[in-house]
Amino acid sequence: MPLHSLQHLSPTAVLGLWRLTETPAELWLLLPQAAAYQRLLPATADARRQAQWLGGRVLLHRLLAEARGSASEGTQVHNDPTGRPYLHGTAADLTVSLSHSGTWVAAIVAQGGRAGVDVEEIRDKAQRLASKFLAPNEWAAAQAASQATADASAHYTLLWSAKETLYKLAAQRGIIFKTQLLLGEFEPQKAGEIPATLVLSGLETRHCICYSQPSPGYVLTYCHEPLA
Repeated sequence: MPLHSLQHLSPTAVLGLWRLTETPAELWLLLPQAAAYQRLLPATADARRQAQWLGGRVLLHRLLAEARGSASEGTQVHNDPTGRPYLHGTAADLTVSLSHSGTWVAAIVAQGGRAGVDVEEIRDKAQRLASKFLAPNEWAAAQAASQATADASAHYTLLWSAKETLYKLAAQRGIIFKTQLLLGEFEPQKAGEIPATLVLSGLETRHCICYSQPSPGYVLTYCHEPLA
């Protein structure tokens, strides 16, 4: 399946979604500079992980063309030692964020500022690990909210995804999800916003995490903050 959707979050940022139906061989044909990327592909990736990896780079190149209004020749997607993607080459000044889970790939390309995106397949794992990544008040609120919904796993997965997006926005290592990535109260819906607080070096900053459901069984969260 080709590009699923493009959404301009601001005049300087675009969010893209790709629904994976292609094989790795088919995705290689869509990827610019395929020979260069062959050297970057993780050696241990199985066919599913290869498709996700390739799909993410195909999507980012599509978003680069959208953001710049031209082909992304001379630019490659690399990963730093922590695994965070960045652009190497002629578009190194752009900010990127990338996520994949199951059959979905999501990415943001922005001209400056900060960005974070996360897509998650709904599973019961987040609910089982809730006490490890939720602050006590967040866990209490989640337990109350999950009693009012038919799918508690979806709610806990949304909370995990929101913290993942906030973590990517922070762009720092060693962050403790339970105490430094904090979520405020919100009324769960199919799509909406979650108030969030990032605690770094004793300073608190306020943020807004947007969320939606790209398809049944998945949640998507994202945030872009342009330069002031």
